[in-house]
Amino acid sequence: MSKINIFSLGGLNENGKNMYVVEVDKDIFVFDAGLKYADENMLGIDYIIPNFDYLKENEKRIKGLFLTHGHDENVGAVSDIVRTLHNIKIYGSKFTVDIVRKELEEDRVSFDNLIEIKPHKTISIGKYNIFPINLTHSIPENLGYALYTDDGVVFYASDFVFDSTMRGLYQTDIGKLAYLGKQGVLCLLTESMYASVVGHTAPRHRISDLINKTLAKTDKRIIYNVLSSQLYRIQELFDEVSKTNRKVVIIGKKLQNIINQAIISKSLKVSKSLIGNLSNIDDENSVIVVSNERQKPYSNLMKIVRGVDKFITLKDTDTVFIAIPIFEGREKTFYELANEISAVGVNMVMMNPKVNLSHHASSEDLMQMIDLLQPKYYFPVKGEYRYQVANGELAEKVGVASSNILLKQNGEVVSIVDGNLKPSTYKVNHGDILIDGRLSHDVGEIVLKDRELLSDNGIVVIATTVSKKTKKIVSGPEVLTRGFVYVRDNIDMIKEIKNIVSNVIIKNTNSNYIEYNKVKNSIREELSNYLYDKTGSKPMIISVIQEV
Repeated sequence: MSKINIFSLGGLNENGKNMYVVEVDKDIFVFDAGLKYADENMLGIDYIIPNFDYLKENEKRIKGLFLTHGHDENVGAVSDIVRTLHNIKIYGSKFTVDIVRKELEEDRVSFDNLIEIKPHKTISIGKYNIFPINLTHSIPENLGYALYTDDGVVFYASDFVFDSTMRGLYQTDIGKLAYLGKQGVLCLLTESMYASVVGHTAPRHRISDLINKTLAKTDKRIIYNVLSSQLYRIQELFDEVSKTNRKVVIIGKKLQNIINQAIISKSLKVSKSLIGNLSNIDDENSVIVVSNERQKPYSNLMKIVRGVDKFITLKDTDTVFIAIPIFEGREKTFYELANEISAVGVNMVMMNPKVNLSHHASSEDLMQMIDLLQPKYYFPVKGEYRYQVANGELAEKVGVASSNILLKQNGEVVSIVDGNLKPSTYKVNHGDILIDGRLSHDVGEIVLKDRELLSDNGIVVIATTVSKKTKKIVSGPEVLTRGFVYVRDNIDMIKEIKNIVSNVIIKNTNSNYIEYNKVKNSIREELSNYLYDKTGSKPMIISVIQEV
């Protein structure tokens, strides 16, 4: 018998940043390490990862990090995490491990503890067994993980659909799931994103018909925008293009690497005769495949539309096909892109979010999973809280007691002792780490506030030179503004700024000593009051005083 704690460091009441922790007695098992895209208001922030201080503090107890599949929401934080957790072991399928390895290389992170595993082959770690089961998703070798404990199985299934037409490396092993259910599942954790969508996701996740109609409608060039790791969407494109005499041109090193790797591993079935090269980019009937940057959704397509891409120049006969969803927090960017495509005058095809679903479990998929596994406790994860609630309601419909449905927020701990739920108010440290470019540390709220201030009100820099001997002003004050006012149109205001600064320095100077911190604070305070009175704005004020 054992004490089991289950909690999330990211992924609850949000989309992305998935990281779930199962603690069995003193041993820690971590499932997924994803990122979340920053929204438009997070100036300069590329992406967000979970605060993993709890894992840093307990690194020696971590038995492994288990990755379900290679989407950014599930593996995008790995590079940032292994810079700190050097000795952690990371497990994933071959396809997932290859994606992570490429990301580590691109981020120049040296890490040797990536362990490739196979579906339906038991992983033994100390006294524990972990059994990975293949689940259907838009990427091959997507895994769910069954952690065997003395009190039953804890099963984590991040993303899945039930679709009998998706075979091979995409296929769900329903027999293994049913067998797992017979063994006794203590707790099931699974996604909530489409919990309020009625019915099965299949066949609404397929866009072959939409691709086929687009190919039939135009004999001109098509630019197909897709997520680089969403191989099923790429396979659908190749399947439909194979029925025509077109060439497919793949743009971007990352996308080319993923497609080449998928062809070698046979998770993508493509005739090489279909694939063109840069010499085909301006062919009248070519299909150009473009993917996104990891941190910046729509960025590559935006470059093409704005005419700054080094390979592709839009023609008015082109069709732009957007085969990616509208990301939460990036709705404004998406519709700006759609407007710009329309303004350029090219044709645009986009998925209808009510008709064309992504590869996530809808209500019937979720109830089928619950029915197969028959869990004692059900823990809805991954998605906004309203969808977690909807997911819990589905579990109740198929027989899970309402008292055994665990609706939690990030950091809140579920405690199961000797197989029974125990009341717990314990919380672990959690939150967001804001990542800017290659900075591996948290940019932080203070920096973000400064950026907001600069974007709203601009900056005023005051530079003054003071004699070291006499303590008198020998040069300046000089005034530099950015994003505040245009100097030539506001000469009187600039003169008054100089007067205020000079008076503050004189007032705080004697023949022997200037307390520079006091002077800078006084300048900031008096200028701030003056500028707010004159303009209604509060720019950032930086004062530089040097002695010569």
